[in-house]
Amino acid sequence: MLDKGEAKHIITVCEEREVSIVTRYCDVPERPGDESGRTTGGGRAGTLGTLTIGQSPRQDLIPELRMAMGFEPGEGAGTSRRLRIIEAGALDGLTLEEVRRFGPEPGDYVLVTRMADGSSVKIAERHILPRMRSQIDRLVTDGADVIALVCTGEFPEFPCEKLLVRPQRVLHHVVMALAEGRRCGVLLPDEDQKPQGYRRWSSVCGSGGLEDQKLLRIEAASPYGDPAIVQEAAVALRDWGAELVVMDCIGYTMAMKETVKSITGAPVILARSILGRVLAELV
Repeated sequence: MLDKGEAKHIITVCEEREVSIVTRYCDVPERPGDESGRTTGGGRAGTLGTLTIGQSPRQDLIPELRMAMGFEPGEGAGTSRRLRIIEAGALDGLTLEEVRRFGPEPGDYVLVTRMADGSSVKIAERHILPRMRSQIDRLVTDGADVIALVCTGEFPEFPCEKLLVRPQRVLHHVVMALAEGRRCGVLLPDEDQKPQGYRRWSSVCGSGGLEDQKLLRIEAASPYGDPAIVQEAAVALRDWGAELVVMDCIGYTMAMKETVKSITGAPVILARSILGRVLAELV
């Protein structure tokens, strides 16, 4: 049983070298219940599985994702909500040298992610798809009710018996509902992602592609590096005249959103908070 009033961090490292699973419980007031996790209020501890394309645990992400879902410190004592989060990563168990072999080549779909030590790496999507499938299966086995890919990249379909939430699709449709007729600025982590970014967002923002920047402008700024780079990208979008800004990477933080909003003076859509609000409806 959990000790009252304490957040619990339970780390389980599986025997297989390439797999690790991290389990966290949110720090919300505990109510009397039984071993099943059911409380006297009729609630149950929901289990969310998160899969990063990098390495878990994502200490830079999960606390803010939890907050976006409404699990904040000091939540009223009458709540029956509890949340169990299981983390997994497609690069878990690999060294930096091993991950560097996954680097993109011309024509690859480029992804940028975070290693366990906080450093960032650039990889080709094709190298991690089998590892993502394996980790999804592991999260299901470990009891996830809902699984969220914590990356806004575009991925193929993954067979999964549980609900699999894809942030890219969520973000895409939110922006589609808001961006019509507006000058839309998008932040992505890396220059090499710009061509795929223009392909992704041109249909949403009414742009004709890379050469047509009347309604769409993309700037590269890694969330895992010098914060000044994000500020510079925000200045570029402000000077271009952005009327809406999309921070198209789960790595961008709430603090970065406030910085971009302050510089541009435009509404800002942050991928991780949009994802959290959707997950709050599901878990």
